[in-house]
Amino acid sequence: MTSRNGWHRPDGIVLLGGDLAAVARATSKAEAAGFDSVWTTEFYERSATVSLAAMAQATSRVTIGSAIAYAVGRSPLVLATEARDLDELSGGRLVLGLGVGTRTMQRDWHGADPAHPARRMEELVPLLRRFWHMDDSGIDHDGEFYTVHLHPTADIRPPIRLDIPVYLAGVNRRMIEAAGKVADGLVGHPVFTRQYVDEVVRPALEMGARRAGRQPDRLTVCGYIICSVHDDIAKARAEAKAQIAFYAVVRTYTAAFELLGFGSLIADIRAAWQRRDRASMIAAVPEELVDLMAVTGPPHEVRQRFDSDFAGIYDHALLYSPSFGLTQQRFEENVGAIVETFAST
Repeated sequence: MTSRNGWHRPDGIVLLGGDLAAVARATSKAEAAGFDSVWTTEFYERSATVSLAAMAQATSRVTIGSAIAYAVGRSPLVLATEARDLDELSGGRLVLGLGVGTRTMQRDWHGADPAHPARRMEELVPLLRRFWHMDDSGIDHDGEFYTVHLHPTADIRPPIRLDIPVYLAGVNRRMIEAAGKVADGLVGHPVFTRQYVDEVVRPALEMGARRAGRQPDRLTVCGYIICSVHDDIAKARAEAKAQIAFYAVVRTYTAAFELLGFGSLIADIRAAWQRRDRASMIAAVPEELVDLMAVTGPPHEVRQRFDSDFAGIYDHALLYSPSFGLTQQRFEENVGAIVETFAST
C-alpha cells in the first residue's frame, strides 16, 4: 500500500493484547485511519473467534482476520460454523487464518495428537469448504484424521459466502507446502525476515502449489512485522528485543534464526528463559536482529524504516505490536501510535 505522500505503508495490523474493548477500539481506529485489514490471534487467555466478533461489530469496511485461530481443539464442524457466523456478522469480511501451534501446545494445551500436523491441515481445509458448500446430501468423510457423517435433518441455511478465504500459518517448509497445496494464502510469523521469505517461504509455497496443480501467484503471503513506536529509541528497541527473545525460545522457530547465522545465541536466550531471567533474554538479542525483524523508534523513523527495509517482502504486510512484557496501557498506547503513524493522509 502506498500513501498519498509516496511512501509505502503497511496493509494491516495484528492485535494480541489488551481486553476485548481495547481490541474493538483499536480495530475501529485502524479502519478510520485507512488500513485495509485488522487481524487478531489467540493464546491461552484469548479467543480469536470472540475477538473477531467484537471487531466485526466495531467496523463496517475493514477486512478482519485470524492470524491465527487454533485448528486443533475445535472440530471441523465447529470451525466451519464459527467461520460462517463471523463472515455473516462482518458482512463477508472474514479471512480465516488457521494454525496448529507448536507440538507442545497441541499436546499439552489442546490434548491433541501432534503427529503429522501438515497432513492434518491438508485434510482439514478441504473439509471446511465441504461444510460451506454442503447440500441436502450431507457429508460422508472417513479420512486419516477426521471422520464426519452428517446428514441434514432440517433445511440448510446457506452461508453468505461459499468460499471464505482460508490461510494457513507455517514457519517450516512442510507446513508452508501444505498452505500452497490447499489454502488461499500463508500467514507468516514475526521471526520471518526478507531472506527467510525469499529462500524458504516462497519456494516452499510454490512447491506445494505446483504439486497440487495450483498457481502459486494466486496465493497471498501475509507477514507480521514487529513494530514499537516511541520517541525513546532504546525503549522501543528493548520492546522489540523482548518479543524476539520470547520467540527464540521456541524450537519450532529455530530454522529462521539459524538461516541468519544466529543459531548460537538461541542457547543463551533459552538458558535465560529457564532461569526466568528476562533481562538476560533481552540483552542476548543482537541489534542486527532487531533491524531484520522489527521497525522501532519515533514515528518518522518507523515510517522510513518500513518504506526502505520492509516494503515488498509480503503481499500483505501486517504491523504487530510487541506484547511480551508490555502492560495493557503500553500495548494500547503503542497500537494507537502505530495507527497514527501510518494513517492515510
